Amino acid sequence: QVQLVESGGGLVQAGGSLRLSCAVSGRTFSSSNVMRWFRQAPGKEREFVAAIDWSGRRITIADSVKGRFTISRDNAKNTVYLQMNSLKPEDTAVYYCNVPDYWGQGTQVTVSS
Repeated sequence: QVQLVESGGGLVQAGGSLRLSCAVSGRTFSSSNVMRWFRQAPGKEREFVAAIDWSGRRITIADSVKGRFTISRDNAKNTVYLQMNSLKPEDTAVYYCNVPDYWGQGTQVTVSS
């Protein structure tokens, strides 16, 4: 079994920044797994935000957040991060961490205008 625990969400004004963290534990988790962030706004489907491979060199960022969000990971800590800058009200959503076959419980990000 694998557990994912997200943290770092909150309320921020437009233009502000937040840094999300996701700590992964469990004996079946491998640091070689791709780690991803998704988000889901009220009334909308869950959408992909960013992904990073085990080396940290292969990164994919959704067009909607490109240039504002960055993803990174610390394999020694089995943790993936999402640095979110220049936040907009449309970034308001529950953000979820994902590794193959497992999801975190989500952390709420609210951006006020």
